[in-house]
Amino acid sequence: MNVLSFQQQVREYAHSIGIDKIGFASATPFIDLKARLIQQQQLNYQSGFEEEDVTLRTEPTLLLEDAKSIIAIALAYPSKMLNAPQGKKGARRGIFCRASWGVDYHTVLREKLALLEEFIHTHHPHARTKSMVDTGELSDRAVAERAGIGWSGKNTNIITPEFGSYVYLGEIITDITFIADEPIEDECLDCRLCIDVCPTGAIVQAGQLNAKRCIAFLTQTKDTLPDEFRTHLGNRIYGCDTCQTVCPKNKRKHNLIHKEFFPDPEIAKPLLEPLLTMSNKQFKQDFGHVSGSWRGKKPLQRNAIYALAHFKEESAIPTLTEVLQKDTRPVIRGAAAYAIGKIDAPASKAILEQALQKEQDKEVLEEIEKGLSFITK
Repeated sequence: MNVLSFQQQVREYAHSIGIDKIGFASATPFIDLKARLIQQQQLNYQSGFEEEDVTLRTEPTLLLEDAKSIIAIALAYPSKMLNAPQGKKGARRGIFCRASWGVDYHTVLREKLALLEEFIHTHHPHARTKSMVDTGELSDRAVAERAGIGWSGKNTNIITPEFGSYVYLGEIITDITFIADEPIEDECLDCRLCIDVCPTGAIVQAGQLNAKRCIAFLTQTKDTLPDEFRTHLGNRIYGCDTCQTVCPKNKRKHNLIHKEFFPDPEIAKPLLEPLLTMSNKQFKQDFGHVSGSWRGKKPLQRNAIYALAHFKEESAIPTLTEVLQKDTRPVIRGAAAYAIGKIDAPASKAILEQALQKEQDKEVLEEIEKGLSFITK
């Protein structure tokens, strides 16, 4: 069987198992990417979640000996939630970003890639393959760009003509030589909406992101958030979609294709207050299947508290007081103190003054003082 014929079979099989886009690229080093990644490290713009070794991220042959090609795949995910519940006074809701709606995409894409590898090995028993999704060494976006899945937008997301930037990415490195697809021409042109509307100015310039200022990153951290970012969270409890929702290339891209990615509205837009006192068992039961749960409940609870402060939700004061008095985690107690002050309810001052007498953690004491500084009543 010649390469072109087999490559077409791989494409057809990929589409038959629900892979929306597939492309082929060479496994030569990503030289330009390497220079950019080194600059990111020098500027301290990297998130810390990615592979630290730039060489591993840019030289596929270090990951699979004698690698010749990389097969890139993309699965589209929804941008629209049907029957979305509306938050209201006394029942405020948070929001997970669209990439965390439905079943964890790592699980779904790994299953697709495993099937694709099995298909390859059926026809080429001695072929070597290595697949990865998101947490692998390679840059999924760089691979997808080279393989013609889409172009890299100014917000650093891969944008596809068919599905916009609402796509999950994965790849397979192999020692089979496939014919490389042509990259897609950049269609962002002079548009800079994503840069202009980024809440924290994380998009430094076209194609350059300071991940440490990106809300998508900040919502996943576990420590107390710096003051300058708290008000920018709004009601986001995991991730941020702003640079995607404003993108003209995403207009009318709803992508209601894969049912496993359809959101459960009560999970994707959960009530905030119940999150604060949720047990580990309940959290795992309700949220364990979504990608946004990977860091555990602590970051989500902290973000939920900041969201209640954002809404100035007075009805949450009793629960926030309970958290301030009883939670064993200083970050969560501190967030509660901040929120109680920000909400500025009639009881806020007395609650914080009482906590000030009992609290011993230095960081929490600072947050209590900060909360008191907000109070006008």
